[in-house]
Amino acid sequence: MIKEDNSRQRRISFFDATLRDGEQAPGNVMSPAQKVQLALLSEEFGADTVEAGFPGSSPADFTATQMIAEALTTAKFATFNRASTDDVACSMRAGGARENHQVQICGTGSELHLEHKRGISREEAIRETGEAIRLAVDLGATNISYGVEDASRGSFDLIHALVDEALEAGATTVILADTTGFAMPQEYGELCAAVRSWIPDDVALSTHCHDDLGFALANAIAGIEAGATEVQCTLGGIGERAGNTALEELAAVLSYKGDELGVRTTIVTERLYAAFQTLCEVISMPPPRNKPVFGDNAFSTQAGIHQAGILRNPATYEYINPYRFGRKRSLLVGRHSGRAILRYLLERMDVAPDPVLLDELYTEFIAQRANSDCDELDELSEMVRARLAERTAMVAG
Repeated sequence: MIKEDNSRQRRISFFDATLRDGEQAPGNVMSPAQKVQLALLSEEFGADTVEAGFPGSSPADFTATQMIAEALTTAKFATFNRASTDDVACSMRAGGARENHQVQICGTGSELHLEHKRGISREEAIRETGEAIRLAVDLGATNISYGVEDASRGSFDLIHALVDEALEAGATTVILADTTGFAMPQEYGELCAAVRSWIPDDVALSTHCHDDLGFALANAIAGIEAGATEVQCTLGGIGERAGNTALEELAAVLSYKGDELGVRTTIVTERLYAAFQTLCEVISMPPPRNKPVFGDNAFSTQAGIHQAGILRNPATYEYINPYRFGRKRSLLVGRHSGRAILRYLLERMDVAPDPVLLDELYTEFIAQRANSDCDELDELSEMVRARLAERTAMVAG
């Protein structure tokens, strides 16, 4: 579990966007009941805020928001809205004027989007921002976040004007969205640093990064280094196109590098993988092989050199402790395995690993394997045990 006892470190809040941005990707649709199930798991692993959905987009999201609002007891929930008074009114009907309801209002933050997506002027974007936020305040919302869409491609002048209007209207959090995964870490960090310098200390700064260039996690870290105190992320990094900042990867970075970054969080890392497994079942997503933390192979190896080192000391080839993230170490036996794994098995069986026996077992169980054929260590152990029994019987006979 991540350390949380250093009060001098900045606490980073986790905003779990799995149920909204994560669901928007093709194939990721979830029913209201499934969203409640996942929201409760998110609350269990310590997410500060769970994004319930976009109530104005569909009756299903409206219902899911109502159900999540009733189900959560410690986490906040967020509703997504465009800078639209109709959207805000709908979200307030769904989520109510609760202390744990964050009304998230998304404004148009780049000249490109103003011209080609919205067809509105800068002044209109500023005006609708203020109107939407003021309506939320009038309807009893006390936790209002303002998301600057496509902020990474917007001019600082436009972003400054939008943020000023949002804060004057009553926003308490500013979110900077790298909507298309456009920014590199230095660029995104500079944006976050600039906005952090404009806003009061009691206004939170949040990151929302996409992974189109593979920079979502790096950009989120750059945002943290520049003063952000919240990261919007999703389990497994699911989301539009290439996805969002992966929640578990961020948790791993802060778990192992938090002292260097001067930050902390209260995520219960041991509960993350079980929540991800449920998500995979809900959206019928096969687990990836090679992703950090959640990948099938993240804590598995079949390479003989690596296995020899791990058997002596797991730290030789294992920086992240799998058990810290609800995983376990897996030594797979395949064509690239060596004699070290067989020697380990024999010693575990109290059998002397003499060279002749090792060569015989290596030839039978490793050298003759097909390229992709692997066995778990316990499976190989049973096969070796059976072969030893046969050899003993032959000698006795």
